[in-house]
Amino acid sequence: MQLEPKVLENRFVRLEPMAERHREGLRAACDADREIWTNLYPFSWAGEHFEPTWAKLVKDQAQGDTQPYAVVAGGEVVGITTFYAIDAANAVLEVGGTYYRPDVRGGAVNPAAKRLMMGHAFEAGARRVVYRVDALNARSRAAVLKLGATQEGVLRQDRVTWTGRIRDTVIFSILAPEWPAVRDRLEARLAAFGG
Repeated sequence: MQLEPKVLENRFVRLEPMAERHREGLRAACDADREIWTNLYPFSWAGEHFEPTWAKLVKDQAQGDTQPYAVVAGGEVVGITTFYAIDAANAVLEVGGTYYRPDVRGGAVNPAAKRLMMGHAFEAGARRVVYRVDALNARSRAAVLKLGATQEGVLRQDRVTWTGRIRDTVIFSILAPEWPAVRDRLEARLAAFGG
């Protein structure tokens, strides 16, 4: 698997490898829903948590096993999505750390971004794309299933979140042979949005 960070774009979103120029747009997007960080994420990007989380992202990005993308729609940064745990030897990676500003949720942004991310991953030789979702996050669990992923199981008491809550993590995956059917369903969903 040879996964190189590059601009990914379709008619709904532009995913740009995260850079300093995205910092303030991401800060504003993350501050648009401060409550979500307390309840559904293992870390926080809101308020005073933004700077240390940004610093960690930059460090992880420099180490090469994380590729974060600014999600740009309508010329504005509306969120973030990331390739994590890139295991080139086994052709496995995780798509996660995804957050969108509230005003773009439920529309074309998420399926369009996931279409680009998974297309890039499988074209680069991925054998398996993984999603890890907090068991309490019903909206994200439904969205991942709607993508066509298979739920594999639940890792009980998998992680301690930044608030101290112990999280159960639901694991989903899409395998390379499943990708064509998943891609076709995503294309059909996106066609329904027009544009």
